Amino acid sequence: MRKNILITGASSGLGMGMAKEFAKQGCHLALCARRTERLETLKKELLTINPSIEVLTASLDVNDTEAVFSIFDSFRTAFETQGGTLDRVIVNAGIGRGGSLGKGLEGPNRETAMTNFCAALTQMEAALKIFRDQNHGHLVAVSSMSAFRGYPGALNVYAATKAGLKSLAEGARIEVYNRPIKVTTLFPGYIQSEMTDSIGKPPPYMISLEKGSRLLVKAIDKEKNTAIIPFWPWYFFKIFMNLLSPKMVRIIFG
Repeated sequence: MRKNILITGASSGLGMGMAKEFAKQGCHLALCARRTERLETLKKELLTINPSIEVLTASLDVNDTEAVFSIFDSFRTAFETQGGTLDRVIVNAGIGRGGSLGKGLEGPNRETAMTNFCAALTQMEAALKIFRDQNHGHLVAVSSMSAFRGYPGALNVYAATKAGLKSLAEGARIEVYNRPIKVTTLFPGYIQSEMTDSIGKPPPYMISLEKGSRLLVKAIDKEKNTAIIPFWPWYFFKIFMNLLSPKMVRIIFG
């Protein structure tokens, strides 16, 4: 069992939900996010769920490359001091800002690209350096069902970053093939979070954060290469979307 787990973007949404599920399993947690006050509140809740676990927290902006390496190494050292290792890193931090290209939204579009892809690359670099050094570990990249197709409007850059993360994780999986290092890519559908709340009208087939987090952790524990969460209806949605013409995608999502 992977006992010591690091989660980025843990102050809300999927990161928070997964932390609660891992706490129920008795896992020790290293949690980082920009909103430290929320992390401290979450830490208290996790220790209420399971008083026997260790919960470490740190303020981290994943766009700060030096800080990512420093914080990951400090968590590694903390676990080693307690006689363990950093067993799993979940690259979860992300945002969903921006809009159609060429409409003056270059700033938020770039911010989304930098946070969701470039910062994810940094986190994967830091995690895999540790895993290569200790010759074991499990890297988890939280992508999205949007990774399988290009979309117009507000989804454009977001989907592109998740497609890039999908490819990056697959390449990493190939690089560590036949080594005791696992790489899993998760493709969640709509799971209730701050990001989905900002959409306005609830999107179709959305499930609760509690259920979504439980399914995500179940998939993570299986350590398969990829997992669509939940399988129904999103596996069939993936097939359907790839059959649509650009015109039809524009009509549905434009």
